Amino acid sequence: MTAPGAPRIDLNADLGEGFGVWRLGDDDALLEVVSSANVACGFHAGDPVTMRRVCTAAVAAGVAIGAQVSYRDLAGFGRRFVDVAPGELAADVLYQLAALDGVARACAGRVAYVKPHGALYNAVVHHAAQARAVVEAVTDYDPGLTVLGLPGSLLLRAAVDAGLPTVAEGFADRGYAPDGTLVPRGSEGALVHDPAAVAERAVRMATEGTVVAVDDSPVRVEVGSVCVHGDTPGAVDLARSVRTALQAAGLRVGPFTG
Repeated sequence: MTAPGAPRIDLNADLGEGFGVWRLGDDDALLEVVSSANVACGFHAGDPVTMRRVCTAAVAAGVAIGAQVSYRDLAGFGRRFVDVAPGELAADVLYQLAALDGVARACAGRVAYVKPHGALYNAVVHHAAQARAVVEAVTDYDPGLTVLGLPGSLLLRAAVDAGLPTVAEGFADRGYAPDGTLVPRGSEGALVHDPAAVAERAVRMATEGTVVAVDDSPVRVEVGSVCVHGDTPGAVDLARSVRTALQAAGLRVGPFTG
């Protein structure tokens, strides 16, 4: 049992990524493990029924709800860069955020934070115009919402400049390049599958603020949240191993929004 005064770390995962009759990941099982749920808003995955189901379950489990906003790319699962005009991107993000928050409120919850998904997440690390577009949408909707993103990203810098709360996150099951960015999917070292290795990386991020890059160099990643992807094989077991390891290290797992 973790001591009540122990340092807190958030554990998040992507949920609600099914669409229609298609299911991806075990949302119900993950909601028993994570403290924050990044819920797909319909642009890369998800639909109204899925959004409502996940929000209802998240509220019941005491898990914070985050809007996982994306490019308009269902066919590519949001993992393809889209050279969209900033004004259009801001409107798309606003649309997704408002839709999920409306569903969440109907389920006696609310959206507490925003996290880009996939290619948009990677783009706003260095794409200034798109980073500002995401921040513009969040600010216009609710300037009290927290923005979750990669440490050192232009997204988090733009959010701070706009007066938005920010939280940096680390990825326990993703490979890092020496510059602190994520290794692109499809490249060697992009994914970490071994539960023991994933758990060790999560603890190191949370307690030491570092992670070992694919070239074995240490990278600074001071984070307030750790992500385990919900669509990878064995995601639930990975998440459980991470939570157990974090608690064994003396950390209290809980949402950064609470």
